[in-house]
Amino acid sequence: MSSADGLNDLATVPTREALYEDHRHLLDLLRSGAAEADDAGRLPQAVLTAMRSSGILAAAVPPEYGGPGGGALLTNRLIEHVAEADPSAAIILYQHYAVSARIGERGTAEQRAHYLPRLASGEWIAASAWSESGAGADKRNIATTARRVDGGWILDGAKTFTTGAGLASFYLVLAQSSEPDGRELAYGTGGQTFYLVAADSPGLVADAGMDLVGMRASATGFVELHSCFVPDAAVLGPVGEAASIIAEVRDCGATLGAVAVGIAEAAHRLAEAHARARGLDGQQAVRFRLADLAGRVESARAIVERAGRRESDAPGLTTLRSKLVASTLAEETCLEAQRLLGSTGFLRSHPVNRLARDVRAVGLMGPTNDLCRQLLSEK
Repeated sequence: MSSADGLNDLATVPTREALYEDHRHLLDLLRSGAAEADDAGRLPQAVLTAMRSSGILAAAVPPEYGGPGGGALLTNRLIEHVAEADPSAAIILYQHYAVSARIGERGTAEQRAHYLPRLASGEWIAASAWSESGAGADKRNIATTARRVDGGWILDGAKTFTTGAGLASFYLVLAQSSEPDGRELAYGTGGQTFYLVAADSPGLVADAGMDLVGMRASATGFVELHSCFVPDAAVLGPVGEAASIIAEVRDCGATLGAVAVGIAEAAHRLAEAHARARGLDGQQAVRFRLADLAGRVESARAIVERAGRRESDAPGLTTLRSKLVASTLAEETCLEAQRLLGSTGFLRSHPVNRLARDVRAVGLMGPTNDLCRQLLSEK
C-alpha cells in the first residue's frame, strides 16, 4: 500500500464522512449486531455478505485489478470506521488488506492476475497465518517447515491466532524453507518464505474455535498443515526472503493503530451519550473528563494518519509508534469511559466492556506492544 498506488494523500482520499456514507449499510449492520456477534463468537452471515458486496474489500487493490489503488491513509480510515462499529470485523479487514497489498507489491504477474480481481470483488477474503505457539512475537523460531519437492513444496506445521481461520479463501503462510542463515533481523529470520495456500488445499485444516476474551467474532483460531502440497507458483516473493517482506510492511504505513482509534472513538461516544442521557453534561467535572477523552482519540488518530501519509524520514518507526501509542491511548480511553459510566458500565452486557476487551487484544497482536517498544528502543 504505497503512495504510488494513487489514493494516499489528503487531496485524493475521501473524507471520513464520505467514507462513512459510502459504507453506511455495512457499518449499521455491524453496529447493530456487534453484541450478538461477540456472544456467538462469529460474524453473522448477513454481515459477511454485506462486506463482500460493499466494495470495501477492494481498497488496497490497484485499479488495473478492480480496486481504487488505495494506500495506507485510505485503508487506515476504513479500518477505523469498521472498528468503531465492530472491532472484530476490522481485524478481519486489516488482514485482508495486508495480504492484498503484499500480492500487489511482491506477487508475480500471474499471481496478481489470479488473486487481486477476486480480492477486489469480494469473492475471496484473505488472511495471514504467521503466528505459532512458543515462536515469540518476532517470528524468529517458527516450527512450520517447507520442504522442496518436484514441482513445489510440502508444508508441515501448525499456526495459531490466525484471524479469519475458516473464513478466508486462502492464507499467506510463513514457513521455514531452509536453515536460518545467521542474519540478525528485527522480525523473522533468513531462510523463511511466504506461501499462498488455498483454504481447500489437501492437508490444510482450519479451526476458528479459540475461545477468546476479546475480538471474539474475528474467526481467530488454528491453521494446521499436514503434508500440504503447494506448487512453486504459490511462493510469494523470493525464496528465503520473507523477513525482508515483513520489514517492508512497516514502511507502508498500514497500522493496527487504526483499529484502536475506532475503538477509542466508540468508547468516547458511549461516554458522551451517557452524560447527556443522565443530564451530567452540565457538570464542569464531567465536561473536563469528556474533553480529555476527545483529546486522547484525536491524538491517536493524528499519529495513525501520520503513519498513513508516510511523511517522516523513518516511516517504519512511525508505524510502530502509531500502533503502540494509539492502542495505549485507546486502552486509557476505554478505562476512563468505564469510570465515567459508573455502575452503568459495570453491567456485563454494556458495550463499553466489550470495547475494553477488544482494545486489550490490539496490544497483544503482532507486533505486540512490547515488541514495538523493543524495536523502537534499538533504533
